[in-house]
This record gives sequence, structure tokens and C-alpha cells, in this order.
Amino acid sequence: MNILPFIVVGITSGSIYALAATGLVLTYKTSGIFNFAHGAVAAAAAYAFFELHSHAGLPWPLAAALCVLVFGPLAGLGIELLARGLATATPTAKLVATIGLLLGIEGIAVVLYGSAAKDFPQFLPTATFKVAGVFVGVDQLIVVLVALLGVAGLFAFFRFTRIGVAMQGVVDSADLLGLTGTNPTRVRRIAWMIGCSFAAVSGLLIAPSIGLDPLLLTLLVVQAYGAAAIGRFSSLPMTYVGGLAVGVGAALATRFTSNYLSLQGLPSSVPFLILFGVLLFRGRLLTEVGSQATKRIVTAARFTAGQRRLGIGAALAIAALIPGVVGTKIPVYTSALAFVVIFASLGLLVRTSGQLSLCHIGFAAVGAAAFAHLAQDHGVPWMLAILAAGLVAVPVGALVAIPAIRLSGLYLALASFGFGILLERLGYSRDVMFGINGALTAPRPSIAGGDTAYYYVVLAVLAACVASMVIIERSRLGRLLRALADSPLALSTAGTSVNVTRVLVFCLSAFFAGVGGALIGPVTGSINGTSFPSFASLILVAVLVIAGSGLIRSAVLAAAAFIVVPSYIENATFQEGLPAIFGLAAMLTAVASAGGFDAAGRLARWAQATAWRTRRSPVTERLRGLVPEEMLPKPADALLAEGAQT
Repeated sequence: MNILPFIVVGITSGSIYALAATGLVLTYKTSGIFNFAHGAVAAAAAYAFFELHSHAGLPWPLAAALCVLVFGPLAGLGIELLARGLATATPTAKLVATIGLLLGIEGIAVVLYGSAAKDFPQFLPTATFKVAGVFVGVDQLIVVLVALLGVAGLFAFFRFTRIGVAMQGVVDSADLLGLTGTNPTRVRRIAWMIGCSFAAVSGLLIAPSIGLDPLLLTLLVVQAYGAAAIGRFSSLPMTYVGGLAVGVGAALATRFTSNYLSLQGLPSSVPFLILFGVLLFRGRLLTEVGSQATKRIVTAARFTAGQRRLGIGAALAIAALIPGVVGTKIPVYTSALAFVVIFASLGLLVRTSGQLSLCHIGFAAVGAAAFAHLAQDHGVPWMLAILAAGLVAVPVGALVAIPAIRLSGLYLALASFGFGILLERLGYSRDVMFGINGALTAPRPSIAGGDTAYYYVVLAVLAACVASMVIIERSRLGRLLRALADSPLALSTAGTSVNVTRVLVFCLSAFFAGVGGALIGPVTGSINGTSFPSFASLILVAVLVIAGSGLIRSAVLAAAAFIVVPSYIENATFQEGLPAIFGLAAMLTAVASAGGFDAAGRLARWAQATAWRTRRSPVTERLRGLVPEEMLPKPADALLAEGAQT
């Protein structure tokens, strides 16, 4: 079979990935914030075009121009404001904020348009012409030219314009750039406007091929991660080449795996294989922009040993009484107990050791599948199967820890997210996990056939897991994990291996997550891969951040918010909008951890900046003597003073 048609398709899709990756790299270079919501901006632009063109009836050129030249820059201005609020935040808080924004935009799109994909109008010409025996669409040629001209124009803009040179300078030293008379904030604002406009273009160009699907459009940027990694998150030409490589690689994988059922998930996984490989083997060459030493999101509150024991005892007493008051909702509370274990295991990574993992739901999926195979297919005793499920997840945690040895912060988050998607697309359908049929039987123990009895069994397992994690946190290992978050250099100086500590915490976290995942299946009696979508890892992180400080306390609150509260709300719109609520709340929490937007301080600075212009306005000078003094415009600082007195 001729591979030229696949190369043509790959170059077309790769050009779109290159556009998205270029805008992403631009904003990251100038602001130090990696925008996880870049794909969400592309999705929002596609929905805006759909409204303007299909519903309002605007001609497609006008609708496209409004989306790219108006909506894109406005989105850039909004995200730049968010970025300024995160200026003093830790790298982890910056990531959480943009993850929250992604969840917010994706959730709002689901509420407004539903989760099912909708047809997107093919607005570009669809005529074809022949090149080297291959039919090429005019729309494909337009896509390639738009991407090439866009990246080339941006490269020339960087090289030959004053503001472009300033964008390069703001990366090295914003203070030094300010001394030259150029406002660094203005430079970053323009960069965000251009970057989001690139996202809008990529959203419009890819939507005709995949439709209006909130999740797929939002995750467009994930396809571009590999391209950005090839460009080392800094080089625009190499990012463009990386986009083409990702697109062509995925298309050729489609060609060579079409006859192999076991490899059906490989083509769509090529971008994530490239991302994971580049980050793993070139990790030492990557330098994180704006990195800081502290990576923990929140510092846990300190309590005395007596207060801890009292709190844990009260919580267990309340949990023991729940079956008597919740009626038929016992399965919901049983699932919540399992998620307490999962959230607490994530807290070991995020809160205690400062390692942000975005594939945590994958650990739970491995544990759930392993338990079902061991308990149902091989007759392993129930409790041993639970423990073995956690142990099976340990090597997976160690595999994710390999990039953690070479990476940290942003790049570790990207690598773990890519790994989670790879696990879902290539691993879930394997017989060692959920198989082609996608459902496994998950038995309950012989002593807990009823819902209430199984609830108490899960509560006992939860108590054992909580006790183990509390012991770990208060032991020497816990102190080492906190030192890993605060200062890896100091930890290594003290004679402790940072790499061993990172691998150990990932293995521990994977073990407890695997146990939590194993507890979920018997609630309903069966388990499948749809219960563990890779995208859910982002929601877990967002909910954990909202839940506040404290390893166990935050896990309990997060499980209640994630599982229990939604079960009491029957409004379908609210259910669909929950990810948006979690995401936006996590974004605000991350901003608050950095000191917020300081609205009062900004208003005062605005008043000082405009007072000089107001007093020296040519119009004011011409009016002076012609009208009474009290009718002249007052300086902004005088107006603020009057408002304060009022």
C-alpha cells in the first residue's frame, strides 16, 4: 500500500499540532506558566465559530476572523491576568491553576452543548488535485500553508520587531527589560494574546475532522505536547518540525497497524509515546522556566498527637454510624471510602513529597484489574487479592518514577499525564487488564455479601491504610519526603539519595492507590476501564487542592466532595458541570495561595499612574479659565480619596 496518502494526512494534522504547540511555547517562554488550558481555548474558539457561523449565520471568513482576532486576544488578556495573580506562586500551584481552568472551560462546554460530539461545518474548500499520484485536498493545502506562514511570521516577528526582541528579553530578565523603558507586563500581555490566537486557529482547523467534542478538542494541546518537547519548549522552528513529526508518525502508525487488532490503540498513542520518550531521554537538557524550590501546594497544619487521635477516633465513630442513617445510599459511601484511600495516596505525592503526578487514576485502574483477575479468575483469597492488587501497582509506580529521577515540576507532570493516557489507550484493552470486552467480575468476601457488611469491610481496610500512611508521615521516611519537597539539594547534602526517595514515594503511592482501586469493583460486582478515564487524574488533583491541608483530612473531604455530595443532587446540569466547579475552585485556590490578585494595590497603582496624566491633560489646560474649577476633571487620586471618605 502506498504510504504517500498517509504522509499527506500526517503533514496536515501535524501542521495543526505545530500551530497549537507554537502558541503554547510562546506563552510558556514569556510568562513561565505552562498553560494546560491551551487546548481548552482552542475548544472554546471552535464552539464560538459554531455559534457565529451555524447559528447566527455569519459568513465563515467573518466568523473565523472574529474568533481568531477578537476571541483569541480576549482569552489571552484574561489568562494573562490569571498569570499575574500566579506570579509568586509555586510551580505546582501554577500547574494546578491552569489545570483548573482547563476543567472549567471543558465543563462549561459540556453543560452548554452536551458531552456527545456534534458535526462541525466544513468551511474550507473541499476540491482535490493530484500530486505524485495522490489526491490532495485544497483544505489540506490551506491548513499546511496557514501553519507554515503562521510559524514563519512569528519567527520573523521575534527576530525583526522591537516587541519581538522584548519578548525574548522578558524571559531572561524582566527587571532589566523594564530599565530599557519597555513594560514587561505589556510584553507578556501581547505574548498571551498571540499565543491564544494560535490556539484559536488550531481549534478551528482541527474541528472539522474530529467534530465538536468537548473532551477531544480540549485535549488537542496534549497532542502538541510532543511537538513542544521536541522543540525543548523554547525553539519555534524545532517545535514546528516536531509537530510534523508527531502527525506523520501517527499517520504511518495507522498504515502499518491497520491489520493488527492488538495494535489498534497505537496510532492515537504516538504523540504520547513521543512526549514520554523525549522527556525521558532529553530530560537533563530541559530547563524549567521560572522554577522555584518549593513545590508543595499547601503546608499541612500541625496538631498534637492527642488532637490527631481524637480527630481520627471521631471520624471512625461517625463512619461506623453511617449505614444506619443513609439507607439505600450505602454503596455510594462505600465507594467514597475507597476514594479516601486513593486521595490519601495522591496526597503522599502532592502534599508530602511535592511530586505532582497526573496519572494517579491509572494506578487505581491497575489495582482494580489485578484484583478482579486474582480473586475471580485464580481464586486468591479476598484479602490477599487486595494486598496483591496494591503490590501489582507498585512496578507501575516505579515505571512512572523513572522520569521523576530526571524530571521535576512541569516536565514530570507532562510525562505522568502522557503515561496515564498511554496506559488507558494501550493497556486497558489488554487481557492483563480489562480486555477487549472491557468488564471484569469483582467479587466480595464471603463474609460480606450484603451492602452494609461490605461497607464495614472497606472501612476496616481504610482504617489500616490510614494508620499506615500516618505512620509513614510521622516516621523518618515522612521527614525525608517533606525534605524532598522543600529542598532536594539539602536532602542529598545530608547523605540521602534523592532518586531513591522519589522512586520510593511513587511506589508507596501506587500501592495505596491500587488498594483503593481494588475496593471499588466489589461495590457493584464488576469493573471496567470506563471507571478510570485518564482525564479523571486532573479532576482528582483539583479536588484534592480544594479540600485544604492535612493528609487524611483533605482525603476525606475530597472523597465526600467527589463522590457523596453529587449523589444527593439529581439535577443533570449540575452533575455535568461538576468538573467545571472543581476546576474553577482549584484555580481560585491556587491563586489565593499566591496572595491573590491584590485588587486594592492595583487600583492604587492605577490611580498614581493616571493622576499625572489627568493634571497635565491638554484638554484640561485649555478649559482652565473658561469653566469653573470645580467642573474640571479631578485627578484619579483625588477621586479615590473622596471615595474612601464616603
